[in-house]
Amino acid sequence: MAAALLLSPLSASAKADNATPPERTPLFNAESFMLDNGMQVVVIPNHRIPVVTHMVWYYTGGADEPRGKTGVAHLMEHMMFKGSSNVPTGEFSTRVKTLGGQDNAFTSLDFTAYFQSVPARHLETVMRMEADRMQSLLMPEDHVISERDVVIQERKQVTENNPRAHFAEHLNTAAFINHPYGRPVIGWMQEIKNINRGDLMDFHDKHYAPNNAILVVSGDITAEQLKALATEIYGAIPPKEIAQRDWTDIPVVVGDVEMHHSDPRIRQNSVMKIARAPSFRQDKTAALSLQLLETILSDGSNSRLYKSLVVDQKIASNVSMSYNGSTWEDGKIWLSATPNDGFTNKQATDALMYELNKISQNGVTDTELSEAKTRLTESAIFARDSLSGPAMIVGRALITGSSLDDVEYWAYDLNNITAQDLQNTAERYLNENNNPFVTGHLSPAIVKEEDQVQ
Repeated sequence: MAAALLLSPLSASAKADNATPPERTPLFNAESFMLDNGMQVVVIPNHRIPVVTHMVWYYTGGADEPRGKTGVAHLMEHMMFKGSSNVPTGEFSTRVKTLGGQDNAFTSLDFTAYFQSVPARHLETVMRMEADRMQSLLMPEDHVISERDVVIQERKQVTENNPRAHFAEHLNTAAFINHPYGRPVIGWMQEIKNINRGDLMDFHDKHYAPNNAILVVSGDITAEQLKALATEIYGAIPPKEIAQRDWTDIPVVVGDVEMHHSDPRIRQNSVMKIARAPSFRQDKTAALSLQLLETILSDGSNSRLYKSLVVDQKIASNVSMSYNGSTWEDGKIWLSATPNDGFTNKQATDALMYELNKISQNGVTDTELSEAKTRLTESAIFARDSLSGPAMIVGRALITGSSLDDVEYWAYDLNNITAQDLQNTAERYLNENNNPFVTGHLSPAIVKEEDQVQ
């Protein structure tokens, strides 16, 4: 679900702008309260099975790293599994599995999140474990070195051995010039190699605190039960003085920025384009409109881009448009196309942008808008029925600056977006004359006979 903030069922017979909006009722019936130390707590009751998902989201990620120290936030995530005062090194995940659960973590530019899904009777146990590594993390020097090597290998495998991913990383840097969003979450290779224990301890000391985190628990739990546990366990951790984010401004892209890269591992030409756009926190109407535009343009074989470029014109073998607005600052629009043999990247790009410009000039039909709203909101059924899904959706929205009401009433707000909103948003953010894109061209490289491995 692309950049989806929230979803709620909507009748398939709704007629877009003329439809009666659904009742403004909450989707998850979540409750929120604050601990005295500044930690926000959210509970999402779901009593169908005796299981809970417990998540702690920190307001810190790759964009909060000191200059020249990319990769610290991600390596910090790895080190959080290497032991704390009451959980010996390497035992965190083992204990969770012993309880019949599973756990994991993930890092983005904006946040770092840790979660465990366990039988409800073991919630207190994982809460105490998580609180322990929030305040008394161990950082064995030998584990720092070994885990840093793990991340180096991860970067080689996921990024540097994948020419498309490696090139996309540099495109992103060009789109977010002079801003922390231009950094790769995993870090630049030369900077990962120089991360030391002091860097990690300093990062943990500055950012890992209850007043810089959100606790979200979804499942077989009540607000009253969670409040008692959270107050006792997390409420006992003293707050820290957290510095306000002071990120640099992103300058406007000047001129047509294009990058070209050839690699013998590439089999087909392809083109990628990146542009910035508002996040949900910055402009909810634009963000909701871009979600709907993404659905109309790129969701399935009946979408505008696929029908035009792949089916009708046969210019491309695949084409897509995506939007991510679940970010603290600017979100991102991503376009890509792979031209068929006999067509160039320019022809594919021209055809793609022509379809985008058609919406800025002529808008979308009532049927397209109605169907897009229905497709998005129907997927709420799956999110609501999931155990971990609500915790993921609510946590990500809150940690990137949206309110709980934004989450609960997403479907109501989405249904009030008009065709004119979509046209205005397309004209502002999908038109290259108004919102410059950074364009990347990938092509196969011809390997000279003398360079081939014998």
